[in-house]
Amino acid sequence: MTLSDRAASAANAADVSVTTKRISEILLRSLTALASAGDVEAACRLAGQACIALRHTDPAVAGRFNALLHRLSPKLDW
Repeated sequence: MTLSDRAASAANAADVSVTTKRISEILLRSLTALASAGDVEAACRLAGQACIALRHTDPAVAGRFNALLHRLSPKLDW
């Protein structure tokens, strides 16, 4: 792999990371809105799935979904 290839690969990885963070922000806002609209259970389930999906590739973002899950779970009416 040439230096140019490595630079392109690093740039692509950075783009993916930025995209993941941006999409995560959108999803976090959407899940918060879903919970506010009365479907706390669905918001918790989706937040848990996002947390699991990101826990190895982006633990910091996964932690944000985990925090949302913990904020919402007391509002469950099981």
